[in-house]
Amino acid sequence: MRIDYLTLFPEMFEGVLNASILKRAREKQILQTRTINFRDYANNKHNQVDDYPYGGGQGMVLKPEPIFNAMRDLDTTEHTRVILMTPQGRRFDQQQAESLAKADHLVFICGHYEGYDERIRETLVTDEFSVGDFVLTGGELPAMVMTDAIVRLIPEVLGNQVSHEDDSFSSGLLEYPQYTRPRTFEGHDVPDVLLSGNHAHIEKWRREQSLIRTLEKRPDLLEKYPLTKEDKKIVESHKRTLKM
Repeated sequence: MRIDYLTLFPEMFEGVLNASILKRAREKQILQTRTINFRDYANNKHNQVDDYPYGGGQGMVLKPEPIFNAMRDLDTTEHTRVILMTPQGRRFDQQQAESLAKADHLVFICGHYEGYDERIRETLVTDEFSVGDFVLTGGELPAMVMTDAIVRLIPEVLGNQVSHEDDSFSSGLLEYPQYTRPRTFEGHDVPDVLLSGNHAHIEKWRREQSLIRTLEKRPDLLEKYPLTKEDKKIVESHKRTLKM
């Protein structure tokens, strides 16, 4: 995968792209990244990238020329996904990460100020995303969050190819509790079922715990999850326990 970032602050990406999983993906040449300062593409004396909005209003708006000029320098195809980071965008989630992980080329447009000239959105962009119902000073941090979520799903990036399949949200449920050594720590024990060696019982316990954890922490996810009859029994039983 190749990812290009159009940003006014390329230095913000250095720490994230040069550490941990993303660094290894780049070293393996599974991932290629480039940061482009679109201020370099401004066609005016002072490299101005923003201006006052027509019609009046607060703040400044990003001009179209620098973004359009920078995009023309990228080797895009009809399959390139051009992502606009904006509070108005669709809420980014695991399913979107899985979809974007199949792309060969992503472009993130990271804005600042009060917004974008609408012609950027209408002409260049294929996807608009938000990472939550709050406002940040720019699109760089959300782009980094999305990059981490996307790249770890690319084959051969993680050491264990199936390690992400049990992640929270990948199945539609939150992940079950995890334990490791020591068996007993400060009076708290690992559940006996995990030490039994009975894989069928372990899988059943993990399924139950995923359902219970989702009910307790994110009940909204259960509203659209296709529960089996056994799942419904577990959920209803735990609901009665909670009422007690």
